[in-house]
Amino acid sequence: MKLSRAEVPTEHAANYLRQLCRHWAHKYPVEFDATPGKDNHGKITLPKAYVTLMSAPAAISVYLEVPDEADQAHMEEVVSEHLQRFGFRETLAFHWLHS
Repeated sequence: MKLSRAEVPTEHAANYLRQLCRHWAHKYPVEFDATPGKDNHGKITLPKAYVTLMSAPAAISVYLEVPDEADQAHMEEVVSEHLQRFGFRETLAFHWLHS
């Protein structure tokens, strides 16, 4: 299992978390609390990765678990691109750390 983590500075973390979870809930298993003010944690099970999102007042934390190392960079890109679509009014900076 390959692990990736990114802390992405943004003042809109809860909104982006909620939007991404709702977006992918149409195709994949998703868990998150859609209650305003409580939407600080989400889990998404993609075919090639498991994504955990946590929002804070000034950042969104993205944790990515990928079973196959060959898919790690691609899945980082997929998650980054989707979040950037919701954050189109700002440039989100993803600096992935691996463990």
